[in-house]
Amino acid sequence: MTVTHTVRVHRSEENLPREQQLAHKIAKVATDPVEVTPEVQEMVINRILDNAAVAIASLNRGPIVSARDQALTHAPGPGGSGAALIGVDAATCRVSPEWAAWANGVAVRELDYHDTFLSAEYSHPGDNIPPILAVAQHAGRSGRDLIRGIATGYEIQVDLVKAISLHRHKIDHVAHLGPSAAAGIGTLLDLDAETIFQAIGQALHTTTATRQSRKGEISTWKAHAPAFAGKMAVEAVDRAMRGQTSPVPIYEGEDGVIAWLLDGPDASYEVPLPAPGEPKLGILETYTKEHSAEYQAQAWIDLARRLHREHPELTDPQNVESIVLHTSHHTHDVIGSGAKDPQKYDPQASRETLDHSIPYIFTVALQDGQWEHNRSYAPERAARPDTVELWHKVTTEEDPEWTRRYHSIDPQEKAFGGRAEIRLADGSRLVEEIAVADAHPLGARPFAREQYLTKLRALAEGSVAETELERFIQAAEELPNLAAGELDALNITADIPLETGAKGLF
Repeated sequence: MTVTHTVRVHRSEENLPREQQLAHKIAKVATDPVEVTPEVQEMVINRILDNAAVAIASLNRGPIVSARDQALTHAPGPGGSGAALIGVDAATCRVSPEWAAWANGVAVRELDYHDTFLSAEYSHPGDNIPPILAVAQHAGRSGRDLIRGIATGYEIQVDLVKAISLHRHKIDHVAHLGPSAAAGIGTLLDLDAETIFQAIGQALHTTTATRQSRKGEISTWKAHAPAFAGKMAVEAVDRAMRGQTSPVPIYEGEDGVIAWLLDGPDASYEVPLPAPGEPKLGILETYTKEHSAEYQAQAWIDLARRLHREHPELTDPQNVESIVLHTSHHTHDVIGSGAKDPQKYDPQASRETLDHSIPYIFTVALQDGQWEHNRSYAPERAARPDTVELWHKVTTEEDPEWTRRYHSIDPQEKAFGGRAEIRLADGSRLVEEIAVADAHPLGARPFAREQYLTKLRALAEGSVAETELERFIQAAEELPNLAAGELDALNITADIPLETGAKGLF
């Protein structure tokens, strides 16, 4: 049975024993030899397929080119065989695992198109896979080892996200990723609790950052941020294995993360973690994206597509007086008009900014009846005069009930959508609502293996040879049976020239 741990700030003179510290409790979860359930194993494979899909679609985008070029200058050391880079033939090129985590992490994150879990905090748990896989390849581990490591990474990410809000204090959600990836790598390598404990502390200490990366002129760093956290996790584990220690207590110290970055010295959190012997099921609570957009936009895209079919007159701004999306605090405040960010209505805004503008996303999905990861963000698409006119008629408002449902821990009522109230030029009014995306486990068309494969094949088309793609799919589906040293099979070689960019220091 899940155990809830009270986590609070302690004065230095209290000398909080490490066994009572959250980082150590996480480490103990990571060392638990409990078997992975068949359902978790199946979902791990699904998410490896999902990560590959979105990474392939990004291979020649600027941030990936830059990160890949950096990684290619860092050959593996003598401690292992190195790790593979997505798109690059692993038989001819391998790099140091922390740099593989970096480059592959950027590729996975770039399109904002992989899995998500939302609770007290936001997260993309699939960001755990690149660093854990990179270390697994470097260290010659088996498919079973990898599954166990990924299950831990997801579990810790989900548990932290359920309990500790970072965004409330404008701290980026990657601060939960460093510890979860470090824990996952610890499980993968069968490290002892003390080593994992020190790695978790280091990973957290080096991955706290502000949310300015998601506001204003949202830059390419949005894709780099989780990759950096993954890279830091790999390096933290390496240092901890060499006997190097972290700030202790990292969460609970009077000058620590909770006291000065989060809710302050009087704060207290209730963090759920699996009891000893309890399976790590966190990944089963997460969900992926059908559309390349911020997760809070998924349900709104599906509603917009439905309105396109049922009310085509709404695509013409001349027929619409206003569109108000009544939704959760997060959707309103972060990607809606509540952000008070003029960039969210700017036709010349970056792709990253448009990805965080629900007025833009809803408008384009309403007019086009679909959402496409490239065309929907194209500068010419954003600048279309009728789109700009309709876009500026779309606003958001917080609705306390949708905020409550957003934060609910009951999966049957947890929701990420809202209610659209549309006032037409003729004075009539149209009201429609949606709670969860179609692809959500409780949605109209929940994702299963078939949908993950469809997404992969669609995004890989034109970039990967069919024989190579089917080989990869077969390897992923046979993951539990891959022996030690066979995890290179989870890399995909591109069938297109891979671009290079401007030279830096390396």
